[in-house]
Amino acid sequence: MASILIVDDSRTSRKILRTILEEAGHTVVGEAVNGDDGFKKCKELKPELVTLDITMPVLDGIEALQIIKTRYPEIKVIMVTAAGQNSKMVEAVKYGADDFIAKPFEAEQILSAIKKIFG
Repeated sequence: MASILIVDDSRTSRKILRTILEEAGHTVVGEAVNGDDGFKKCKELKPELVTLDITMPVLDGIEALQIIKTRYPEIKVIMVTAAGQNSKMVEAVKYGADDFIAKPFEAEQILSAIKKIFG
């Protein structure tokens, strides 16, 4: 099972993700409320996987993805997008996102993406 950092400015989204991940046996090592906080927590917590919301204050998900993948290429990243952000998804893949899921998401989508990434 993976150690996971959840980065999302929505408390509700973080809570839902944490519940899904922990019920599936994963370890949520931390949560962050924006991309800058998420990057700092990557350095501190060394997660295997980060779920990264695209639309956030301070440092958005695309900017945070670029920094995380540059400094910690071994960390896997799943982007979490709102419906209709196709251009952002294409950009995220270009910068090294390992997968993406759209809100509102189902538990199976998240768990399937993690399974795909870690085999």
